[in-house]
Amino acid sequence: MSAPYSADELRSIYSRMTLIREFEDCVQRLFLDGKLVGAIHLYAGQESVAVGVCLHLRDDDYITSTHRPHGHCLAKGVDPGAMMAELYGKSNGLCRGKGGSMHLGDLSRGVLGANGIVGAGAPLACGAALSAKFSGAARVAVCFLGDGATNAGAFHEALNLASVLKLPVVFVIENNGYADATHIRYAAAIENLADRARAYGMPGLTIDGTDVFAVAAAAGQAVSRARAEGLPYVLECKTYRYYGHYSGDAGGYRSQEEIEAARARDCIRHFEQTVIASGWLTGDELRHIRARSLDAVEKAVEFAEAGPLPQPEACLEDLFAG
Repeated sequence: MSAPYSADELRSIYSRMTLIREFEDCVQRLFLDGKLVGAIHLYAGQESVAVGVCLHLRDDDYITSTHRPHGHCLAKGVDPGAMMAELYGKSNGLCRGKGGSMHLGDLSRGVLGANGIVGAGAPLACGAALSAKFSGAARVAVCFLGDGATNAGAFHEALNLASVLKLPVVFVIENNGYADATHIRYAAAIENLADRARAYGMPGLTIDGTDVFAVAAAAGQAVSRARAEGLPYVLECKTYRYYGHYSGDAGGYRSQEEIEAARARDCIRHFEQTVIASGWLTGDELRHIRARSLDAVEKAVEFAEAGPLPQPEACLEDLFAG
């Protein structure tokens, strides 16, 4: 079977996925060691979604994120050192230490900002898509949101707006099964959340979010449609987060058997097994790439720990008068 992507593209996919995993595992250790404080929501387990989608995005395409933004930002090409420094609250951080984990943003990479308000990224993505439509630059906006956000009014308002105005926006539902500690079976009466797209006259597709090749194929079609025809799309990726809702969440609402079953379908392991069995990449290549990812995270921590803390007067900067 021929590879769906070039060897360089496959290496890039694996590099991004392992960078996210190493980053998140490191952040969890730093949090438990007391080096990071505040609310931190980890993305480990969902790497194939962010990487598979962002594979088709340009630097000038837009994304909106959630309270779980690290994976989206790294998949879009945000510098891990600046991200880690932001988590440390340092002035050399991505947002000068003022945003923290839940409010990462990098306009140079089209990252319009993470958002701690569930579902709030959906209307923001519509605004970005509307600006792209008027500019004629063939830009696309992608809204990442969780399964819980599909019950928020902002999600439905955004889908209706995107459909009525014919906006180039792709709504990516990362259905990891839980909104905080509430399982989706208690919060939705349908099995596939992408089916809700029909009510707004747009296509919706549900796929296996643990298979980066399936995500990339579906996202490629959705992004191409949005870019060429200026039309919205809903893509639901069924996935799983390995850690609790936030770093301090013990996750007692999930059984150990459930977690182990999910880890047995690990998206990174699936990629490794596929490319090696197909002869697309070698085990040595993968080990070298993963070592580079780990090294990048270690350098990010060094950069963050060496960075300066904000000065008190910085509290009076970046303010806007009403």
